[in-house]
Amino acid sequence: MSSIVLGVGASHSTLMNTHADQVVHVERARAFRSGLAAARDRIAAARPDVVILVGSNHFRGFWLDLIPSFTLGVGEVIAAGEAGTPKGPQRVDPAFAQELAAALVGEGIDVAISARLQIDHGQSHAIQYLLDGIDVPVVPLVVNVFATPLPTTARCAEVGAAIAGAVGRVGGGRRVAVVASGGLSHQLPWPSDWSAPEGADEEFLVDAWLNGRGEWERFDQRRREIIVAAQPCIFRDFDERFLADLERGDLRAYTELTSDEIAERAGNGGQELRTWLVMAAALGFVPGKALAYAEMPEWLTGMGVAVLEGAA
Repeated sequence: MSSIVLGVGASHSTLMNTHADQVVHVERARAFRSGLAAARDRIAAARPDVVILVGSNHFRGFWLDLIPSFTLGVGEVIAAGEAGTPKGPQRVDPAFAQELAAALVGEGIDVAISARLQIDHGQSHAIQYLLDGIDVPVVPLVVNVFATPLPTTARCAEVGAAIAGAVGRVGGGRRVAVVASGGLSHQLPWPSDWSAPEGADEEFLVDAWLNGRGEWERFDQRRREIIVAAQPCIFRDFDERFLADLERGDLRAYTELTSDEIAERAGNGGQELRTWLVMAAALGFVPGKALAYAEMPEWLTGMGVAVLEGAA
């Protein structure tokens, strides 16, 4: 049977790529990049045969015409390549992914599957920084964190626990790392209700969310302008408490938070913490180690990175 050897959680922001020369808090940025590099080294040292990559999609691979709560890539994985992130086909292990999907059903999770999954920086950012130079296939699990109703935090923990059980069912004796990409706190200038946008920017974004399939690039420049113009809103106290709870093995408590509570305490971008809960649950909520935290208004986000050791 296969086993989980490592868990990693890391924030993402394409502004790391496009606005590196505009960083004011240089030491914070360096500290976070060093944390990413340390996590990358931990992954390399764990020698995984495959990485389950848990992340979000910012309406470049999913649109409002169809957004499952959880989607597993079981065939081709194509990275959108926006804002300097990896572009094109990624290395995959379809045999493992398909066996994992079947095992998840056996664990009681009716996960959606995609034989040709397009990912964006919600997952390719992790490939760029955490898997840099590591020749390992990825199996993406996309969690819906943007289009309400969102899966509950409790359900995310159930999915994580099911991943642990499913990995144990998969043959081949593979060493598996689970990487979560997203968070920490941040606020995006996106409509809270896609069915009732307010103002020209929100109307444009809803148009992009509804009609981007097959032509997402047509909307991307203006989308980018809206994001870059946003005012940063970071909840440092929440972020530091979250990472402290991770180190104590206390993230299970966050599975009681509602979407409204997360938005109030960590901004609408804080909904991405669901990916960390999936990862932590897959590792049995063991105590972990925070490698870095940086409050980065230039990147609009509280940037954190942490590792959890697997029993294997």
